[in-house]
Amino acid sequence: MLRLHASLDERREPAFATLLRDLDGVRRVVRHPDESCEETQTVFVADVEPAAADELVEAIESMGIGVDDYVLTRVDVVAPQRLHLTGHRAIDGLAWVEVVGAARANSWPLARYIALINVAAVIAALGVIVSSSILIVGAMAVSPDLLPICATCVGLVAGRRRLALRAFATLTLGMVLVVATAAILSALLNVTGLLPAGFRVEHSSLHTLAHLDYSTVLVAAAAGIAAMLSFESGAAAAVGVAISVTTIPASAYLGVAIGGGGIDEASGALAVLAVNVALLITTGSLTLLVQRILPNRSGAPV
Repeated sequence: MLRLHASLDERREPAFATLLRDLDGVRRVVRHPDESCEETQTVFVADVEPAAADELVEAIESMGIGVDDYVLTRVDVVAPQRLHLTGHRAIDGLAWVEVVGAARANSWPLARYIALINVAAVIAALGVIVSSSILIVGAMAVSPDLLPICATCVGLVAGRRRLALRAFATLTLGMVLVVATAAILSALLNVTGLLPAGFRVEHSSLHTLAHLDYSTVLVAAAAGIAAMLSFESGAAAAVGVAISVTTIPASAYLGVAIGGGGIDEASGALAVLAVNVALLITTGSLTLLVQRILPNRSGAPV
């Protein structure tokens, strides 16, 4: 369930009250004076079903109400739970405006994203060097690359070119940082003599990261579906580990090949990474597109 809070002046109050009263999916409308303003303002509070959120936001924007005058938030419903109803009256589900908002927030290369992607690069590079699958899994758990991947899919399906390009640029920046960090770390270890003598990345037990086969394609395609579903459900943190199996290991392998020895393997790792990213975005976008065309089982269209 979503909850609307809006503060309006006397001029727009009647029209807004009519909007909330007539819009199907808006319930329990309450209004009271806004004591925080010197001018006469009225605060509206209403419960909004996810299926009505997009239409409500469009109507609010068409009335010229600024982004500082209203907020739409999600609240957890304890009772009654109408999870098995069909049609627009279902209270669960995710509003499209919610998906786009989350994508917009995750399309920027924020400081936390940069920090986590570099941490993941260090862990993954060491995993490749010492042939440790545990370290690779740890790097996948840290990596935040799921978020810009899903934001790119949302931008493509929504027809928001700038959002898609910005998110893809953030994802590309992240992958470049993984490669660069892994290459620099490997080179430093080599210069200081900490890298095993005669190290060649193809001798690592993880050399399959640079080889493309049918399993690579199937895993990446399935991961794209899981990525989008987890992004919508708020389970991105848990599923992100599975998604990063298609990006972080190959990026780190490529970086180690460049900086630590085994440059011949770099092209293979780059091909794996490119195919994986392309499939993630393709299947993620298709998953979202299907959900936009067909309502989900709760009846609330995404």
